[in-house]
Amino acid sequence: MHDYLIALGSNMPSAEHGTPAANIGAAFAMLRDIGPVIASPIVASAPLGPSRRRYANAAALLESDLSPPELLALLKHIERGFGRRAGGRRWGARVLDLDIVLWRGGAWVSPGLTIPHPAFRQRGFVLGPASAIAPRWRDPISGLSVRQLNARLTAPRRLPSAPPWSGR
Repeated sequence: MHDYLIALGSNMPSAEHGTPAANIGAAFAMLRDIGPVIASPIVASAPLGPSRRRYANAAALLESDLSPPELLALLKHIERGFGRRAGGRRWGARVLDLDIVLWRGGAWVSPGLTIPHPAFRQRGFVLGPASAIAPRWRDPISGLSVRQLNARLTAPRRLPSAPPWSGR
């Protein structure tokens, strides 16, 4: 068996399930058909890129006997079942987005699949929900836990009281 951390996102309603948050709930149910799931809370987040619709985001811990490429194929099948079309605009509006973020097997690289997800360290909408269910999972590249990565991303940034060249 393999353990996976999956990121879920939706920012378009669907005819079958309704709101983006309802799409996430329905996706959790479909993931439970694959194996045991621990679901994070669903959070709202601002869109990336050209999309103007707010996202519903969540994370899931999934246990499955599928290999990473097999799981990816199944996740893409689920996305298509929700109405996602291949070749859509990057960061565009979507009914459902499912990404493999981490797996207990460490790093994985193959055509069309890279684990850990290349951008997850910079995405609060992934790290926030993931921290709720997998705070101690470690990024095999940086060695940092999901909790540490989230803390780094969400820590308030302090600006110096005066620039060093001001003479104060």
